[in-house]
Amino acid sequence: MIFDTLISPDQLAAARKQDPALLLLDCSFELTDLQAGQRAYDAGHIPGAFYLHLEHALSAAKTGRNGRHPLPSREAFARTMAAMGLNADAQVVAYDNAGGMYAARLWWMLRWAGHRQVAVLDGGIAAWKAAGHALDTEKPAPRPEGSFSLKAPLVATVSYDEVLANIDGTQRLVLDARAPDRFRGENETMDPVGGHIPGARNRLFKDNLGPDGRFKAPALLRSEFDAVTGGRPAAQLINQCGSGVTACHNLLAMEVAGLRGAALYPGSWSEWSVQPGAPIATGAA
Repeated sequence: MIFDTLISPDQLAAARKQDPALLLLDCSFELTDLQAGQRAYDAGHIPGAFYLHLEHALSAAKTGRNGRHPLPSREAFARTMAAMGLNADAQVVAYDNAGGMYAARLWWMLRWAGHRQVAVLDGGIAAWKAAGHALDTEKPAPRPEGSFSLKAPLVATVSYDEVLANIDGTQRLVLDARAPDRFRGENETMDPVGGHIPGARNRLFKDNLGPDGRFKAPALLRSEFDAVTGGRPAAQLINQCGSGVTACHNLLAMEVAGLRGAALYPGSWSEWSVQPGAPIATGAA
């Protein structure tokens, strides 16, 4: 069985026993403490999981103009995944300690590399523990180099220039995954300028989760996204956030809801806000 959106703790427990090629990756992280994820992994992780650091494995070097978490090249990312031991067509499961906030980035990036067999653990490590499954503090032995290689992308991206050109035409709608206060231009602590892309609408990524920390049911997610977008087709939607991370959570939620084909603006607000002359809006709309 292929998992390509979400996987439950019990499904993961069964898959680990049945599929020795399965690659389990812990993406725990904190934006304000860059080593917190590694410490959390060392303190206790799902048995067999390897750790992936957002800044090192899932981002490229910053130039000051390309955002806080610029994407690496597809080729560099493929080399990273092969070095982790990923084989072509093997199942990948990503999880974190933040409701899928960082695991969704890996989910999206693997789809960007053309790999469909990747899922996020629904509820993350908290759900794993709540289901009665054990943690481990031992690091697994490194795997041999994997056979993973690039295939045609399964997802779309748009550039700063494309988003800028869309402002006047409005053929596509931008969804901003950041907190409402940051969207309005208030309490900005991550980027030098507050506000949002003109015409964007706000869909906080945390709204994808229920009180138990798991993703809401597909029908409910669909109705909530339709309420924000006016029912626009997914192909007319562009997702962004602060640095191209939490927007992937919205993209995962949309996939769960059957809304396939939306694009990611990888540079997001951290790129947009430092471009000379980039238009900026504030307030709720």
